[in-house]
Amino acid sequence: MAMAMAAAVAFQRASGRVSMFNLPRVYAAARGFSTAEEKIDLVVIGGGPGGYVASIKAAQLGLKVACIEGRGTLGGTCLNVGCIPSKALLNSSHMYHEATHHFAHYGVNVQGVSVDFTKMQNQKDTAVDNLTKGIEGLFKKNKVQYVKGWGKMKSANEVEVALNDGTSTTLKTKNILLATGSEVTPLPGVPVDEEKIVSSTGALALKEIPKRLVVIGAGYIGLEMGSVYKRLGAEVTVVEFLDHIVPTLDSEIRRSFQRSLEKQGLTFKLGTKVSKGEVVNGVVKLSTEPSKGGEVSEIECDVCLVSIGRRPYLTGLGADAVGVSVDKRGRVEVDEHFQTNVKGVYAIGDIIHGPMLAHKAEEDGVACVEHIAGKVGHVNYATVPSICYTHPEVAMVGLSEDEAKKQGINYKVGKFSFMANSRARVVESTEGMVKVIADKQTDKLLGVIIMGANAGEMIHEACVALEYGASAEDLARTCHGHPTMSEAVKEAAIAAAFGKPINS
Repeated sequence: MAMAMAAAVAFQRASGRVSMFNLPRVYAAARGFSTAEEKIDLVVIGGGPGGYVASIKAAQLGLKVACIEGRGTLGGTCLNVGCIPSKALLNSSHMYHEATHHFAHYGVNVQGVSVDFTKMQNQKDTAVDNLTKGIEGLFKKNKVQYVKGWGKMKSANEVEVALNDGTSTTLKTKNILLATGSEVTPLPGVPVDEEKIVSSTGALALKEIPKRLVVIGAGYIGLEMGSVYKRLGAEVTVVEFLDHIVPTLDSEIRRSFQRSLEKQGLTFKLGTKVSKGEVVNGVVKLSTEPSKGGEVSEIECDVCLVSIGRRPYLTGLGADAVGVSVDKRGRVEVDEHFQTNVKGVYAIGDIIHGPMLAHKAEEDGVACVEHIAGKVGHVNYATVPSICYTHPEVAMVGLSEDEAKKQGINYKVGKFSFMANSRARVVESTEGMVKVIADKQTDKLLGVIIMGANAGEMIHEACVALEYGASAEDLARTCHGHPTMSEAVKEAAIAAAFGKPINS
């Protein structure tokens, strides 16, 4: 870099274009940053799923783009300390569980199966490292300027960047896109140290498998990480403030899901509040009480995972100074084109309304930059799927039966158990079912919920069907390959459209 700067300065001096006034601009150009005089079309603050996808799409649409990310690696929480590394551990732990519990049943005899947790963590880290480097490669391919540092808005057209190398620069731009994602919601009285009391980030980086793990919060993240460590031998207790797990899930599926997890060995303490957590002589001690009030009791464990949700991350962004409106929940307010109340400043992903999901942020990003580029973009949040990657998986898109009932919709339901699916029977993955919700008068598809192996892969035909306004009969009359687990989706649609399935 020093040689590049020297060469740039030498060239400018030789041409008579360098002075004490433009020397900083020469240095900036040598480092690959746009200079103060060069205005960028779009500066994206945040290199997570929403930000990096928006940056690439904007560049593909012909915009000059700079993406600012301070983590040092692209991909955000999802790729670095969230969705991706957790799936690596879910997969590894599932393979171990299969080897120790089910292989012999299939005639596969193995002895001495054990866990090398360090190697398991290394496999996860290697996969993450390769994927983050892959995004950097996509930036280079699409000519996106990658700025490593922390961005702060000075105005609607200027972003000041505290670079990771200790210096700073200012980028002038026509538009700014805020894509800073979310952070773990803290639990008062239970301070996270990422060693004994951990967030999801710490849970992914434990040095050893805890003997006793308490998970505070029975949402998707907590249940996934609880599943990982239960398979690896931990005693897992899940403490939830509400009287049920996964509050957004269809209640019928939720009950089946909880029974499945209990059969796997997870213990649930529902309707329970954690009021205090502390580490005493290497042991985590949690004070709990009934959510509605009552006697205080204590739970001891080796590691406690605090997983009660996430909140928008706007720290140090300069949103207040620029005048960007934020609602009572800390979310940036945007219009249908993702533009804030400040012209030229946009926001997407976890910092605005809608589900806090990586794939939703990606869709936000694409639609937003399409609008900036003068095209038309739109995201239908009603067709954004949610998935819990436990085993069995649970996936849902559209309305649950509870939501249809709450909205006063005259609906009908079709169900099909994997117990009656030939592929599921032959591979012995029969746990779960498919549930289809449709309008009783028009037969329009309203929602689909799947609990079963690979539910996260099967849900997407339902997403497409909902996006195109299909009826249950449309889904029922679509030919599905045989034998496949996906035939259960067809059968549930047949049940919704015609009153009963074929194979049950």
